[in-house]
Amino acid sequence: MKREVESGLIAAAILMMSFGASAQTVAVSDDVVKIGVLTDMSGQFSHESGEGAVTAIKMAVEDFGGKVLGKPIEVIVADHQNKPDTASALARKWFDVEKVDVIGNLINSSIALTVSGVAKDKNRIAIINGSGSSRLTGDACTPNSIHYSYDTYALARGTGTALAKEGKKSWYFLTADYAFGHALEADTSTVVKAMGGEVVGSTRYPPESFDQSSFLLQAQSSKAQVVALAGSGNVLVNSIKSAQEFGIQQRQALAGLLVWETDIKVLGLPVAQGLVLTNAFYWDRDDETRAWSKRFFDRMKVMPHMGDAGDYSSTMHYLRAVEAAGTDEAQAVMKKMREMPINDFFAKSGRIREDGRMVHDMYVYEVKKPSESKGDWDFYKLREVIPGDQAFRPLKDSACPLVKKG
Repeated sequence: MKREVESGLIAAAILMMSFGASAQTVAVSDDVVKIGVLTDMSGQFSHESGEGAVTAIKMAVEDFGGKVLGKPIEVIVADHQNKPDTASALARKWFDVEKVDVIGNLINSSIALTVSGVAKDKNRIAIINGSGSSRLTGDACTPNSIHYSYDTYALARGTGTALAKEGKKSWYFLTADYAFGHALEADTSTVVKAMGGEVVGSTRYPPESFDQSSFLLQAQSSKAQVVALAGSGNVLVNSIKSAQEFGIQQRQALAGLLVWETDIKVLGLPVAQGLVLTNAFYWDRDDETRAWSKRFFDRMKVMPHMGDAGDYSSTMHYLRAVEAAGTDEAQAVMKKMREMPINDFFAKSGRIREDGRMVHDMYVYEVKKPSESKGDWDFYKLREVIPGDQAFRPLKDSACPLVKKG
């Protein structure tokens, strides 16, 4: 009888060990953690994302060791062509057929809003670094999406406040007619009015409209103290060039509400000097940013911007969360991503709130004069650090249905 009992216990132990090993093998679905980079590889936002986003995410995978929970990490890439329907179709195929676990970058706010909705439907994860619309953590927030690097509220809070403090109270907006531009104009208008200023007018232009001449002449005739460019990409670059040709900056301040280092490189300091902008990352901020940026530069031959740095940082945070959760199941990973602080070259004491907003310090910079620059890519001088708890919209004011109030 004793031997039968012992045999039974041994058999049960073997069964439990077998079950445990089996559970471990299915902890990572399909035996691979798959990251999709959905970005603009060829359009007007490609210099702000594209190959830079792909490179940053692949660097993170390499630095993590290429495996997580003993399973390989795979990166796949697609061009959404700035078309929400194309992005939606790609995301659904990736989730359903390719078994992608997380989609990253997502430049273009219309794209990000669309894909974050698909991620929610499919219970996968979307991490947004390229897009800025504050709706992503407002009324369009989801339990499956994270807005990591910046948003229109933070850009407005930094640049709008800085110029208002200089006494520049009347504003005219040139706004890209899509989700990002609308959110940027709305958030900046709120800041301007709160500082005692006024919006004297605005013009919305098609995102693919490269000739801004007529719109800029309207802004010039408004005699507003600030002409605010609520757009991005090649159109923004052309707008700033045209503004200089028209002599707008001789009488009015020009505010680029989203300016990337690559924009400054194209414009050159003689044209861009004096621009005030808000940013989440600058390559020359400290020793850590310089070290990582040198590695990125060695591959891309351009310095990284906040989108690139955010793509790397958020990918590392995702992989650490998978490791901590012991699975790539979306909600288990999201829980760990919210619990774990972010401390790296991109952010110190960063945290992800229930609305999906990653909270971290933001920075207000001014573009240097040519005489102030010490060399190539030496573009910015720091004007102000905005602590994370002041940079982003307070939860008490959030329209996100995931936020508990009262």
